[in-house]
Amino acid sequence: MDKNTFTGLFLIMIIMGASFFLMKPSDADLKKERITAHTDSVKKGLIKTPGVITTAKYTDTSKAKAAVATKVDSNLLKTPFGATTIGTPKFVTLENKDIRVKLSTQGGKVYSVELKDYKTFNKKPLILFDGDKNSFGLTFAAGNSSINTDKLYFTPTSGDLQVAEKDSSSITMRLNYSATQYIDYIYSLKGTGYKVGLTVKATGLDQVIANTNKLNVSWAASMRRQEKDMEQERRYTTVYYLNTENDLDYLSESKDDTKEISDKKMQWVSFEAHFFSGVLIAKDGFSKSSLGVTTDVTDTVDVKRMSANMVIPKSTDGSYPMEFYFGPVKYNFLKTQGYHLEKQVYMGWGFLAYINRFSVLPVFNFLSQFTSNYGLIILALTLVLKLVLSPLTYKSYLSMAKMRVLKPEMDEIKGKVGEDNPTLLQQEYLKLYKKAGVNPLGGCLPLLIQMPIVFAFFRFFPSLFELRGQSFLWMHDLSTYDSIITFPHIPFVGDHLSLMCVLMTISTLIYTYFNNQISGASGQMKYIGYITPIIFLGALNSFPAGLNYYYFLANMMTFLQQYIIRLMVDDKKIHAQIQENKKKPVDAKKKTSGFQARMEEMMRQKQQQQLPPSKKK
Repeated sequence: MDKNTFTGLFLIMIIMGASFFLMKPSDADLKKERITAHTDSVKKGLIKTPGVITTAKYTDTSKAKAAVATKVDSNLLKTPFGATTIGTPKFVTLENKDIRVKLSTQGGKVYSVELKDYKTFNKKPLILFDGDKNSFGLTFAAGNSSINTDKLYFTPTSGDLQVAEKDSSSITMRLNYSATQYIDYIYSLKGTGYKVGLTVKATGLDQVIANTNKLNVSWAASMRRQEKDMEQERRYTTVYYLNTENDLDYLSESKDDTKEISDKKMQWVSFEAHFFSGVLIAKDGFSKSSLGVTTDVTDTVDVKRMSANMVIPKSTDGSYPMEFYFGPVKYNFLKTQGYHLEKQVYMGWGFLAYINRFSVLPVFNFLSQFTSNYGLIILALTLVLKLVLSPLTYKSYLSMAKMRVLKPEMDEIKGKVGEDNPTLLQQEYLKLYKKAGVNPLGGCLPLLIQMPIVFAFFRFFPSLFELRGQSFLWMHDLSTYDSIITFPHIPFVGDHLSLMCVLMTISTLIYTYFNNQISGASGQMKYIGYITPIIFLGALNSFPAGLNYYYFLANMMTFLQQYIIRLMVDDKKIHAQIQENKKKPVDAKKKTSGFQARMEEMMRQKQQQQLPPSKKK
């Protein structure tokens, strides 16, 4: 591999790496009886049925609020739903085997969600969002007023939803306009699972609300920090959404962003915080949507603030059916939830997503059937990929060996032609390659074919929920970095040093050294390959330990492959074959490769440009 070819390959690797970083734009049910809750029984405490626990506990947020609540503007009481502006927040808890959902009477909304089977990085209960930073309400015109139900007070009533599944329970939060006119939020929960049904019904309000054929839904939440590396968590946190044609899109992960969607109906919107998400699904779709995401870099509690304003049309039965999903962003599990929720597991941009989704992920899932040790699974995955790609590795090594054997003749040509005329020098090199039957890019092309897989793993491992909290050797969590030392923040490196990243870098430098020996690189070419590992030391220092572990294993297996191939390849035989090729007459009818033809034409044009005007054709 000559200097220009090696330099070109190096530049291609840098460009592809830069492009990746800069362009980067998923149980059995338990039997239970249906819960019927009414105000008197709920106040007594806990109501249990097999599989589902519904806790309805009224708690005033403060006595001071109760006192203040009596001091209300009399004009406010005269507005539609004015009586519901008075009250104090109380809470009702819906709970099953997997989640605990706290509902607030203020707004009748989901106030907080706890995932019972998961913990935060510091072993605390995992709560997706909690508190007054979260809002959910309907907005509509009534009389001369604009109403937003988020701050109005609902009354919990008995569960009266007709649920097809026998293991479901429900509770209704009612916003009263009069004794016969009201809005119901009907929440339902199964004995297991992460879905919470929400059906909105408006009764007797056709003459009160300006247009009941559709309602505006406003939802906002601040997603709480769950992971060790908040910077990485923010990097993969944003708003995803899917239209009814199953096309996925998302807001920017790296900056504040907003988007209006009016041309297509939206099936669901997801507030995703890396490994967990809250999804609002409209069974008949939202007809118009406005989405937003913002980041407060000084906030150490909440990752990002997300919002969605949508229009939901009335269904044929007169209700507005919706559904929440609060749970893990796990590809195989999400596929079982319907509505193509698995699409929010971002696998990379362009063709990289197809490599991960249809190649790497199936292999990973297959290997997971044999062990729960993800360190061993990554080891087996690396071995499988190396075996599949071994023919390309062999071809690359053989091509570099041919170039190494030709190097003395190339040096001889350089001595005769000199370096003052690079165009003529390249022409003579091409003649030698053609005569010897050697492809100068034979060692580069197999490597370039493997590059998409290398870059695909940049997104596969950070998105892999299965690695979260999984330990291997000294690495306590394969989904984040394994720091061996911390220090004040250094640009490009961060505030720590990852041991596995260091080992990966060292192995890459050793690989580069031996690769230079194989290719016969010298001079500037000999050192240019050492730059890339140093660059990636800083770039990958904060990436998951599982990713660096994979690259480390890949390097070690490459060493083994090259050692075995080196025993199989004899330079003397290669040299003899090249000399035989040179004795054969060049077949003029033999088809020249497109790349080689373009190179020859480019060289001819450059040579023509360098001739004096009198000798130009």
